[in-house]
Amino acid sequence: MAVSVVLPSLGRLFEMPATLVHELQRHLLSDSTSDLHLKTFDPSLEQIAKADKFFTATAGNRIEYLSSAVRLDHAPDLPRPEVCFIGRSNVGKSSLIKALFSLAPEVEVRISKKPGHTKKMNFFKVGKYFTLVDMPGYGYRAPEDFVDMVEPYLKERKNLMRTFLLVDSVVGIQKADSIAIEMCEELALPYVMVLTKIDKSSMGHLLKQVLQIQKFVNTSTQGCFPQLFPVSAVTYSGIHLLRCFIANITGHLKT
Repeated sequence: MAVSVVLPSLGRLFEMPATLVHELQRHLLSDSTSDLHLKTFDPSLEQIAKADKFFTATAGNRIEYLSSAVRLDHAPDLPRPEVCFIGRSNVGKSSLIKALFSLAPEVEVRISKKPGHTKKMNFFKVGKYFTLVDMPGYGYRAPEDFVDMVEPYLKERKNLMRTFLLVDSVVGIQKADSIAIEMCEELALPYVMVLTKIDKSSMGHLLKQVLQIQKFVNTSTQGCFPQLFPVSAVTYSGIHLLRCFIANITGHLKT
């Protein structure tokens, strides 16, 4: 099967070291049997700057925690577009959300050193534009009623625009991730794969993981957006691009 690769303007979009960018390009382009379809989300610097403004707290753009819920019928009834973040316990989900909200430092996103800290669906209002939802982690120390809590939300939430499925770039796709991917595929959800903790690996290991996960997305998924989003909540690599993508899919940024 042809391998579709999504790596345009890598130095800017991935915000990775130039040497890693060159290595990715060399490995991808060296495979003469691959059909490289470079269809990607490739915003301009102006669009990235505009998206950052949506995430910047001002008097006229309030960014705040709204409420938590353990069931869909307990969730706030909000008309604005919504995105949710889901991932294995200890994948760095809350840390990533805190990094996305770094331009609104007063927003409280609880981060714990112990896996499985998030036990409820936590709703954050991003101005008048959209809502961001931090879902409980699956796998180790997941809530006992995780499926009853999460599946109805994913299946029935009418204003859910995209699900962001986080994968630890250090260890790659695990069994629990595969189950979550299967759930997204069975529910026909449009979802995006975000690779976390890219600052934790050597360049060679990260390169290997990116290539393996990209191949999996190309050959084994239907509903997953073809472009991977590697990020670091420590160095903020990839955060600006992810903000821009969220602004775009919620209808507030035309690219």
